[in-house]
Amino acid sequence: MKLSFTTLGCPTWSWEQIIDEAVRYEYDGVELRGISGELRLSQCDALRGDRLEASIAYAAAQGIKIICLDTSCVFHNDSNFAAAIEEGMETIDLAVKIGAPYIRVFGDLIPIDQKESMIVRQVARGLQMLGLYAENKGISVLLETHGDFSSSQRILDVLRQTSSPAIGIIWDVHHTIKYGVQETPFETWRQLRPYIRHIHLKDARGEGKDITPVLVGKGDLPLPDIIKLLSESEYKGWLSFEWEKKWHPDIEEPEIALPTFISYMRQHNHLFG
Repeated sequence: MKLSFTTLGCPTWSWEQIIDEAVRYEYDGVELRGISGELRLSQCDALRGDRLEASIAYAAAQGIKIICLDTSCVFHNDSNFAAAIEEGMETIDLAVKIGAPYIRVFGDLIPIDQKESMIVRQVARGLQMLGLYAENKGISVLLETHGDFSSSQRILDVLRQTSSPAIGIIWDVHHTIKYGVQETPFETWRQLRPYIRHIHLKDARGEGKDITPVLVGKGDLPLPDIIKLLSESEYKGWLSFEWEKKWHPDIEEPEIALPTFISYMRQHNHLFG
Protein backbone atom coordinates (compact mmCIF):
# COMPACT_ATOMS: atom_id res chain seq x y z
CA MET A 1 0.00 0.00 0.00
CA LYS A 2 1.12 3.53 -0.83
CA LEU A 3 0.00 6.76 0.81
CA SER A 4 -1.17 9.96 -0.83
CA PHE A 5 -3.33 12.95 0.06
CA THR A 6 -5.86 14.94 -1.91
CA THR A 7 -5.29 18.64 -2.44
CA LEU A 8 -8.79 19.25 -1.09
CA GLY A 9 -6.93 19.45 2.21
CA CYS A 10 -4.63 22.28 1.12
CA PRO A 11 -6.81 24.36 -1.21
CA THR A 12 -4.60 27.47 -1.24
CA TRP A 13 -1.23 25.78 -1.77
CA SER A 14 0.75 26.29 -4.96
CA TRP A 15 2.00 23.36 -7.04
CA GLU A 16 5.49 23.66 -5.61
CA GLN A 17 4.21 23.76 -2.03
CA ILE A 18 2.02 20.69 -2.61
CA ILE A 19 4.98 18.69 -3.87
CA ASP A 20 7.41 20.02 -1.27
CA GLU A 21 5.08 19.22 1.63
CA ALA A 22 4.35 15.76 0.23
CA VAL A 23 8.09 15.10 0.37
CA ARG A 24 8.49 16.63 3.83
CA TYR A 25 5.67 14.54 5.32
CA GLU A 26 6.90 11.42 3.47
CA TYR A 27 3.89 10.75 1.27
CA ASP A 28 4.34 8.66 -1.86
CA GLY A 29 1.92 10.57 -4.07
CA VAL A 30 -0.68 13.29 -4.47
CA GLU A 31 -4.27 13.23 -5.68
CA LEU A 32 -5.26 16.48 -7.37
CA ARG A 33 -8.52 18.18 -6.37
CA GLY A 34 -7.68 21.76 -7.23
CA ILE A 35 -4.56 23.92 -7.02
CA SER A 36 -4.26 27.46 -5.65
CA GLY A 37 -8.03 27.84 -5.31
CA GLU A 38 -8.98 26.56 -8.78
CA LEU A 39 -10.91 23.26 -8.75
CA ARG A 40 -11.13 22.52 -12.47
CA LEU A 41 -7.72 21.07 -13.12
CA SER A 42 -7.57 21.99 -16.80
CA GLN A 43 -7.83 25.63 -15.71
CA CYS A 44 -5.07 25.47 -13.07
CA ASP A 45 -2.11 27.61 -14.10
CA ALA A 46 0.40 24.96 -13.03
CA LEU A 47 -1.15 22.47 -15.47
CA ARG A 48 -1.60 24.73 -18.49
CA GLY A 49 0.57 25.54 -21.47
CA ASP A 50 4.31 25.69 -20.98
CA ARG A 51 4.00 25.28 -17.19
CA LEU A 52 2.59 21.76 -17.42
CA GLU A 53 5.86 20.13 -18.47
CA ALA A 54 7.80 21.96 -15.78
CA SER A 55 5.24 20.99 -13.12
CA ILE A 56 5.39 17.33 -14.10
CA ALA A 57 9.18 17.43 -14.02
CA TYR A 58 9.18 19.08 -10.58
CA ALA A 59 7.03 16.33 -9.08
CA ALA A 60 9.05 13.59 -10.75
CA ALA A 61 12.34 15.06 -9.50
CA GLN A 62 10.98 14.91 -5.95
CA GLY A 63 9.78 11.32 -6.38
CA ILE A 64 6.10 12.22 -6.00
CA LYS A 65 3.57 10.36 -8.13
CA ILE A 66 0.38 12.09 -9.28
CA ILE A 67 -2.10 9.27 -8.86
CA CYS A 68 -5.57 10.63 -9.58
CA LEU A 69 -7.23 13.70 -11.07
CA ASP A 70 -10.50 14.47 -9.29
CA THR A 71 -13.30 16.00 -11.32
CA SER A 72 -16.60 17.59 -10.36
CA CYS A 73 -18.41 15.34 -12.86
CA VAL A 74 -21.82 14.14 -11.69
CA PHE A 75 -24.17 12.19 -13.94
CA HIS A 76 -27.50 12.27 -12.08
CA ASN A 77 -28.45 15.70 -13.44
CA ASP A 78 -29.64 15.47 -17.02
CA SER A 79 -29.19 19.21 -17.65
CA ASN A 80 -25.47 18.99 -16.75
CA PHE A 81 -24.79 15.60 -18.32
CA ALA A 82 -23.06 16.92 -21.46
CA ALA A 83 -20.90 19.27 -19.40
CA ALA A 84 -19.87 16.37 -17.14
CA ILE A 85 -18.82 14.31 -20.14
CA GLU A 86 -16.84 17.25 -21.51
CA GLU A 87 -15.01 17.78 -18.21
CA GLY A 88 -14.38 14.06 -17.91
CA MET A 89 -12.84 13.82 -21.36
CA GLU A 90 -10.61 16.85 -20.87
CA THR A 91 -9.47 15.41 -17.54
CA ILE A 92 -8.64 12.07 -19.16
CA ASP A 93 -6.53 13.91 -21.72
CA LEU A 94 -4.78 15.80 -18.93
CA ALA A 95 -4.17 12.57 -17.02
CA VAL A 96 -2.43 11.15 -20.08
CA LYS A 97 -0.07 14.14 -20.17
CA ILE A 98 0.64 14.00 -16.44
CA GLY A 99 0.96 10.22 -16.25
CA ALA A 100 -1.79 9.85 -13.65
CA PRO A 101 -3.53 6.46 -13.92
CA TYR A 102 -6.98 7.53 -12.63
CA ILE A 103 -9.66 10.17 -12.82
CA ARG A 104 -12.53 10.40 -10.30
CA VAL A 105 -16.23 10.96 -11.07
CA PHE A 106 -19.49 10.81 -9.07
CA GLY A 107 -23.02 9.40 -9.37
CA ASP A 108 -24.10 11.38 -7.25
CA LEU A 109 -27.77 11.80 -6.15
CA ILE A 110 -31.15 10.15 -6.63
CA PRO A 111 -33.55 13.12 -6.92
CA ILE A 112 -36.74 12.45 -4.96
CA ASP A 113 -38.92 13.18 -7.98
CA GLN A 114 -37.20 10.68 -10.29
CA LYS A 115 -37.07 6.91 -10.53
CA GLU A 116 -33.95 5.29 -9.14
CA SER A 117 -33.64 2.93 -12.12
CA MET A 118 -33.56 5.88 -14.55
CA ILE A 119 -30.83 7.69 -12.60
CA VAL A 120 -28.78 4.52 -12.23
CA ARG A 121 -29.05 3.99 -15.99
CA GLN A 122 -27.95 7.55 -16.68
CA VAL A 123 -24.97 7.27 -14.32
CA ALA A 124 -23.97 4.03 -16.02
CA ARG A 125 -24.25 5.71 -19.42
CA GLY A 126 -21.95 8.56 -18.39
CA LEU A 127 -19.46 6.17 -16.84
CA GLN A 128 -19.47 3.97 -19.94
CA MET A 129 -18.93 6.93 -22.27
CA LEU A 130 -15.88 8.05 -20.32
CA GLY A 131 -14.63 4.48 -19.94
CA LEU A 132 -14.70 3.96 -23.70
CA TYR A 133 -12.87 7.25 -24.19
CA ALA A 134 -10.22 6.31 -21.61
CA GLU A 135 -9.59 2.64 -22.24
CA ASN A 136 -7.15 3.09 -25.14
CA LYS A 137 -5.30 5.85 -23.29
CA GLY A 138 -4.23 3.80 -20.29
CA ILE A 139 -6.50 5.70 -17.89
CA SER A 140 -9.15 4.30 -15.55
CA VAL A 141 -12.36 6.18 -14.75
CA LEU A 142 -13.26 5.61 -11.10
CA LEU A 143 -16.75 6.08 -9.67
CA GLU A 144 -16.51 7.17 -6.03
CA THR A 145 -18.77 5.63 -3.40
CA HIS A 146 -20.40 8.92 -2.48
CA GLY A 147 -23.78 10.46 -1.70
CA ASP A 148 -26.70 8.32 -2.82
CA PHE A 149 -24.23 6.02 -4.57
CA SER A 150 -22.56 4.89 -1.34
CA SER A 151 -24.11 1.43 -1.00
CA SER A 152 -22.47 -1.56 -2.63
CA GLN A 153 -25.76 -2.66 -4.13
CA ARG A 154 -26.33 0.64 -5.95
CA ILE A 155 -22.74 0.72 -7.15
CA LEU A 156 -23.12 -2.82 -8.49
CA ASP A 157 -26.39 -1.84 -10.19
CA VAL A 158 -24.40 0.80 -12.09
CA LEU A 159 -21.46 -1.43 -12.93
CA ARG A 160 -23.71 -4.19 -14.32
CA GLN A 161 -24.80 -1.73 -17.00
CA THR A 162 -21.25 -0.94 -18.11
CA SER A 163 -18.70 -3.00 -20.02
CA SER A 164 -15.51 -0.94 -20.39
CA PRO A 165 -12.47 -2.46 -18.63
CA ALA A 166 -11.34 1.12 -17.88
CA ILE A 167 -14.11 1.52 -15.27
CA GLY A 168 -13.47 0.98 -11.57
CA ILE A 169 -14.28 2.22 -8.07
CA ILE A 170 -12.84 4.60 -5.51
CA TRP A 171 -13.93 3.28 -2.15
CA ASP A 172 -14.59 6.27 0.11
CA VAL A 173 -14.81 4.38 3.39
CA HIS A 174 -16.37 7.33 5.21
CA HIS A 175 -19.36 7.42 2.86
CA THR A 176 -20.13 3.71 2.85
CA ILE A 177 -20.22 3.74 6.66
CA LYS A 178 -21.71 7.15 7.45
CA TYR A 179 -24.34 7.91 4.85
CA GLY A 180 -27.21 5.72 5.90
CA VAL A 181 -26.25 2.54 4.12
CA GLN A 182 -25.22 0.74 7.33
CA GLU A 183 -22.60 -1.41 5.65
CA THR A 184 -19.63 -2.71 7.55
CA PRO A 185 -16.25 -2.22 5.85
CA PHE A 186 -15.95 -5.99 5.59
CA GLU A 187 -19.24 -6.23 3.69
CA THR A 188 -18.32 -3.40 1.32
CA TRP A 189 -14.91 -4.94 0.68
CA ARG A 190 -16.46 -8.35 0.02
CA GLN A 191 -18.85 -6.99 -2.58
CA LEU A 192 -16.75 -4.35 -4.30
CA ARG A 193 -13.21 -5.68 -3.98
CA PRO A 194 -12.94 -6.78 -7.66
CA TYR A 195 -13.64 -3.20 -8.75
CA ILE A 196 -11.76 -1.16 -6.11
CA ARG A 197 -8.65 0.46 -7.55
CA HIS A 198 -8.17 3.30 -5.09
CA ILE A 199 -9.30 4.16 -1.53
CA HIS A 200 -10.08 7.38 0.35
CA LEU A 201 -9.60 7.46 4.12
CA LYS A 202 -10.54 10.09 6.70
CA ASP A 203 -12.13 10.19 10.15
CA ALA A 204 -15.28 11.82 11.55
CA ARG A 205 -17.77 11.81 14.39
CA GLY A 206 -21.57 11.69 14.28
CA GLU A 207 -24.20 10.66 11.74
CA GLY A 208 -26.15 12.30 8.93
CA LYS A 209 -26.19 16.10 9.06
CA ASP A 210 -24.28 16.03 12.35
CA ILE A 211 -21.11 14.53 10.90
CA THR A 212 -17.98 16.46 11.90
CA PRO A 213 -14.58 15.88 10.25
CA VAL A 214 -11.84 15.23 12.81
CA LEU A 215 -8.18 14.30 12.76
CA VAL A 216 -7.58 10.59 12.18
CA GLY A 217 -7.90 8.63 15.37
CA LYS A 218 -10.24 11.19 16.95
CA GLY A 219 -13.46 10.00 15.33
CA ASP A 220 -15.68 6.95 15.45
CA LEU A 221 -14.75 5.26 12.17
CA PRO A 222 -13.14 1.82 12.67
CA LEU A 223 -9.89 2.80 10.97
CA PRO A 224 -7.66 0.19 12.67
CA ASP A 225 -10.03 -2.56 11.53
CA ILE A 226 -10.04 -1.17 7.98
CA ILE A 227 -6.25 -0.97 7.83
CA LYS A 228 -6.00 -4.52 9.13
CA LEU A 229 -8.54 -5.71 6.57
CA LEU A 230 -6.59 -4.15 3.70
CA SER A 231 -3.28 -5.48 4.97
CA GLU A 232 -4.57 -9.02 5.41
CA SER A 233 -6.21 -8.84 1.97
CA GLU A 234 -2.84 -7.76 0.50
CA TYR A 235 -4.27 -4.63 -1.05
CA LYS A 236 -1.50 -3.15 -3.21
CA GLY A 237 -3.13 0.10 -4.30
CA TRP A 238 -3.15 3.65 -2.99
CA LEU A 239 -4.68 5.02 0.20
CA SER A 240 -5.44 8.72 -0.13
CA PHE A 241 -6.06 10.92 2.90
CA GLU A 242 -9.04 13.17 2.13
CA TRP A 243 -8.95 16.13 4.51
CA GLU A 244 -11.86 18.33 3.39
CA LYS A 245 -10.40 21.72 4.28
CA LYS A 246 -11.92 23.21 1.12
CA TRP A 247 -15.46 22.47 2.33
CA HIS A 248 -14.79 22.89 6.06
CA PRO A 249 -12.42 25.87 6.45
CA ASP A 250 -12.61 25.80 10.25
CA ILE A 251 -11.01 22.36 10.64
CA GLU A 252 -7.28 22.00 11.37
CA GLU A 253 -4.73 23.30 8.91
CA PRO A 254 -3.02 20.86 6.52
CA GLU A 255 0.26 21.40 8.36
CA ILE A 256 -1.38 19.54 11.27
CA ALA A 257 -3.66 17.08 9.48
CA LEU A 258 -1.22 15.72 6.89
CA PRO A 259 1.58 14.62 9.24
CA THR A 260 -1.01 13.33 11.72
CA PHE A 261 -2.32 10.92 9.08
CA ILE A 262 1.16 9.64 8.24
CA SER A 263 1.95 9.09 11.92
CA TYR A 264 -1.34 7.28 12.50
CA MET A 265 -0.86 4.95 9.55
CA ARG A 266 2.62 4.03 10.66
CA GLN A 267 1.38 3.28 14.16
CA HIS A 268 -1.29 0.92 12.85
CA ASN A 269 0.42 -0.83 9.97
CA HIS A 270 4.02 -2.00 9.80
CA LEU A 271 3.81 -1.98 5.99
CA PHE A 272 4.24 1.79 6.02
CA GLY A 273 7.66 1.60 7.71
